[in-house]
Amino acid sequence: MTASHETIERIPLPLPFGWFQVLYSSELAIGESKPLNYFDQELVAFRTESGVAKVLDAFCPHMGAHLGYGIRDQAGSGSSVVGESIVCPFHGWQYNGEGRCTHIPYAKNLPPKVAREEEVIRPWHVREVNQCILVWYHPEGVDPLFEPESVKEAALDNEEWGEIKSFTWDIETHMQEIGENAVDTVHFLFVHGTNDIPDVVKLEFTGHTRYGLLKTRQPTPKGEIEGAIENRNIGPGLTFVRFTGLCDTLLMANLTPVSREHTHAKYAFIQKKVNGKTPAGGIGDAIIANVCQQMEEDRIIWRHKRYFEKPLLCDGDGPFGKFRKWYSQFLIE
Repeated sequence: MTASHETIERIPLPLPFGWFQVLYSSELAIGESKPLNYFDQELVAFRTESGVAKVLDAFCPHMGAHLGYGIRDQAGSGSSVVGESIVCPFHGWQYNGEGRCTHIPYAKNLPPKVAREEEVIRPWHVREVNQCILVWYHPEGVDPLFEPESVKEAALDNEEWGEIKSFTWDIETHMQEIGENAVDTVHFLFVHGTNDIPDVVKLEFTGHTRYGLLKTRQPTPKGEIEGAIENRNIGPGLTFVRFTGLCDTLLMANLTPVSREHTHAKYAFIQKKVNGKTPAGGIGDAIIANVCQQMEEDRIIWRHKRYFEKPLLCDGDGPFGKFRKWYSQFLIE
């Protein structure tokens, strides 16, 4: 008799809904288009002649060509953009950011849906804030239930803060596993080799937001300096982390699901200017390097760990239960 083995999913969690970063604003120029692969779906982003970022489902409803890949003079990049519409590379049909076909160059009699100016390809809700292009994902197609937030440090006209220094990681895990690090202070000691465990000063879960404040102690040649790590979630995909004490730093730590067990982490650091310039070298770059090193260390854990619905916890662990209850509002089976 052959024994049967039950297949166990490593992380049996659905994709969360919310606002998610798909590009930095600087990655999409006027008249440019790019293919995207997120939420287990293929999409296309383009910036219109008027400068507005748009995102559509990737495939032309005419004959199924991918709108994110150009041909001839556009080969190697996205398909062309004319005015406010993206042009299908296969037969030249044009679509605006609202999913309507705006032009068929050779048709004498338009298809009924086109003639009625109806939506023929799905448009995605887009917001462009903090030098990032965000899209709203919901598995049931529900319109946005909350809005992203802007921060002054990331405003292009902010004279006090420097330019973005960005990093991206492909992480082989579900987004929730990454998010739980925010309430897991003990892992800093064992995974990252910090001198001690940060003190939790405040932790709040309010609606679609989460807020945490940690106190830290940083050894320096001039002695120990007290610092703080302030972090705020806007849904599961957008996080603002502020480091104070050594060098004021804002980290936009945004997570976007490619699939259930594949996440893109887009980390953008912005630091206060020194003598009118973006900090280079010294403590500022050391903080960035330290966070990047921690990400590489965390990736080893995330890549191989299994999600336990009921982990065996002790009194020194973080409030995983509260975090998971808050996070569960974004998960729809």
